[in-house]
Amino acid sequence: MAEDASELARRLAREAEAVCRHYLSNGRREGRYWLVGDVNNTPGRSLFVRLHASSKGPPGKWTDAATGEHGDLLDVIGTTCGFRSFREIANEARRCLKLPDWQREPAIDAEAARRPRNSTRAARRLFGMAQPLPGTLGEAYLAHRGIDLSVSTDALRFHPRCFYRPDGAADVETWPALISAVTDLTGRITGVHRTWLDPEGFDDRRLGKAPIDTPRRAMGDLLGHAARFGITDDVMAAGEGIETMLSLRTVLPSLPVAAALSANHLATLLWPVTLRRLYVAVDADAAGINAAKALTVRALDAGIEAIALCPRLGDFNEDLRAFGKAQLRDMLRHQLLPGDDARFLDVISA
Repeated sequence: MAEDASELARRLAREAEAVCRHYLSNGRREGRYWLVGDVNNTPGRSLFVRLHASSKGPPGKWTDAATGEHGDLLDVIGTTCGFRSFREIANEARRCLKLPDWQREPAIDAEAARRPRNSTRAARRLFGMAQPLPGTLGEAYLAHRGIDLSVSTDALRFHPRCFYRPDGAADVETWPALISAVTDLTGRITGVHRTWLDPEGFDDRRLGKAPIDTPRRAMGDLLGHAARFGITDDVMAAGEGIETMLSLRTVLPSLPVAAALSANHLATLLWPVTLRRLYVAVDADAAGINAAKALTVRALDAGIEAIALCPRLGDFNEDLRAFGKAQLRDMLRHQLLPGDDARFLDVISA
């Protein structure tokens, strides 16, 4: 449920101005903010909603200067619509975003999740059919996100017409997609992650992702596995998103990283027996923080040193786009252990 809430909040934040126009209709836009009287949609200027990411924080967050109250767009929907349960709020948010109603997912059978499935073979076929990244829309997408494409993108490919089936639909669509290999500790492909892209190019609202309900999906055997960049020996970093971890590789190109693809999968990530120190890249939302804590506890229980890497904004790709490489490098310099700052940062400055 927490992951569903944080994902809905992120989606609403990407459409912050449209959400404000609908639910806070008595307000108006001024610069990078939406101003209104309060969270009940009273006319005035006390409450301000951030419409775009900035050095002050991510979009979709609001603060009432008169009362000190603050929250996100889920709070706005719940208050203005008079809902009492999260299910009502979530379904209204999904209606606003044109997503299907929330339904409780069945519990995952861990043993069944480990067994090979046909989707694993399909994932391998899809990765084999995809083309190398250079010169493609996938390369342009990553470049627009500030990611240095020289940092181990062998696990990434591009498919110009990747199938996409909308939730509940019988027909499939085709969209260009960035294809990421998901591998086990031996390098064997167990799944793929697909990021469908907008063929019209990059914009600040969707950040290059296709205008569809779920532009990111994974398939195959995922539990414990990850999209891996670099060969891990004694030190590695792990986090949720591919763009997040490639952002770390952009400023720390010799640091091996693993993208577990979701908060749930981050908590169950497997590491090699040679690992002695694990940096955990924390996504700044409830699900991300809880997953980072769970992975940290597992690592410590296994005798592995675990250190959190915390972004200033929502994740490290937001930081990279907002502050640039040099400033992100300086921010990370103070979070790495003394031996590791020389080991990984000196590669950049040399």
